[in-house]
Amino acid sequence: MRIKKLFLQNFRNYEREEFTFSEGLNVLFGKNAQGKTNCAEAVFYLCTGASLRIRHDKQLIRVGAENAAISATAENRYGSVTIAADIFETKREIRVNGGKISKNADLLGHINSVFFSPGELRLIQDGPDERRRFMNISISQTSPAYYTALLRYNKILDQRNTLLKDRDSAMVLDTLPVWDEQLCRYAAVIVKKRAEFLQKLAPYAEELHAVLTDGKETLTLSPDKKYEGEEAEISATLLRRLTNNYEKDLRLGFTTVGPHRDDIDFFISGMDAKSYASQGQTRTAALSVKLAEVEIFKQLSGEYPVLILDDVMSELDLPRRKKLVKRIEGLQTILTCTHAERVLYGADANKIRIEGGKIKAEK
Repeated sequence: MRIKKLFLQNFRNYEREEFTFSEGLNVLFGKNAQGKTNCAEAVFYLCTGASLRIRHDKQLIRVGAENAAISATAENRYGSVTIAADIFETKREIRVNGGKISKNADLLGHINSVFFSPGELRLIQDGPDERRRFMNISISQTSPAYYTALLRYNKILDQRNTLLKDRDSAMVLDTLPVWDEQLCRYAAVIVKKRAEFLQKLAPYAEELHAVLTDGKETLTLSPDKKYEGEEAEISATLLRRLTNNYEKDLRLGFTTVGPHRDDIDFFISGMDAKSYASQGQTRTAALSVKLAEVEIFKQLSGEYPVLILDDVMSELDLPRRKKLVKRIEGLQTILTCTHAERVLYGADANKIRIEGGKIKAEK
């Protein structure tokens, strides 16, 4: 799986530019705030239909422009694919091979990608929302069933939470079982898929972390285990917990149990990473998880995803930079940095210098 060309028009600080990427390492370099990350963001957007940096698509439109247009030509194991997106103030249109798609589920899987930036430290340092978001984005790219279940679960959850705020407690108690049966059905799919994903991810992350730290530290992932077994057992367990929490949910006005409250714990050499890890340890652990995610995509889809590394090298010491460059050999990687010569260490690369939202000849 690789992206061959990327076209940007009125996207972020780009007026009009076209990138040609090689099959291996592609280095976007230049001073800060020139548009390197914006290019990486466009790639991820075309892969997933979402940005990791903003909530509203209109923020992607270049200042002074009415709309943005981005497109990519790529190859996957089934052949060539073209993905294009037109982004307007209040809507967007996405096309795959020229055909307009009506839902994001039809976009996922055509080009898979894994994105890592210094901001990914949130995966370990911040609250459970970040870890659930990581799982949702990753699993959705290879499992349409998961993505669909997630959308339906969240919709029913919103309706259930609205119901819990109603002052007519008798009516609420009569109505909740109807919502709960549907909620548990989709929750079971989510919980089961997450468990399978983490079961595959954990050993890869442990192995890669050992490589990056020369075996001096161990990384352990410990997922929630509130619900175990097959989907029917998970659904039954959650239904019991929902029923047992009616009084609490009514008092608080929201649903207190379910996969929307799941979490993952990270331990570095037996210590809780969120509480005790240094910045450097956290960064290495998060990078290990992201590199493990790359291997999961290969295992599940039969081909490696596009790896996007945004300003990662500046945050790593020299030995870990060299190990990372060695590890990504053979992967199509889009790497952003300020100085290309400081990150290559003899590796072949397609070097692209960015200045003010434009591709410039290499100095």
